[in-house]
Amino acid sequence: MELSVKDDILIVTKTDTKGIIIYASPYFQELVGYTEEELVGKPHNIIRHPKMPKAVFKLLWDKIRNKEEVNAIVINSTKNKDFYWVKANVTPSFDSSGNIIGYFSVRRKVSESSVQAISKIYDEMLRIERQSSMKESLEYLLTLLKEQKVEYEDFISTLN
Repeated sequence: MELSVKDDILIVTKTDTKGIIIYASPYFQELVGYTEEELVGKPHNIIRHPKMPKAVFKLLWDKIRNKEEVNAIVINSTKNKDFYWVKANVTPSFDSSGNIIGYFSVRRKVSESSVQAISKIYDEMLRIERQSSMKESLEYLLTLLKEQKVEYEDFISTLN
């Protein structure tokens, strides 16, 4: 069942450099149906939904490991296998020497029209991943963006 994300509430998590959850906001816990004890110390992909293309996460990890922030629209799973869509902003956290020490993710509600637009792209990416590879799925996305003469970040920013 699709869950509705509350308007004007930020959903926050922090992870270490390996994607292990070190903080989960109370609303995140409520939404995903896990307690703090069940989340902290676990990989963030505990909430990964099978309809989320792996190529999007590759793009995301490449950007944040390069000390860039990234925005993405993602579908996540809950403990009881419900799901929800959000627009996520992921930024690296740095120590005083400029080294990445973790990642900070803030998510918020995304519009139904944005979900419809990105779902079509993700469905095709998943089809490509299943039939070929994650690399070809990512190439599909990048080619699509190039044809539209837009960078990934700019495309995502046009979606609410």
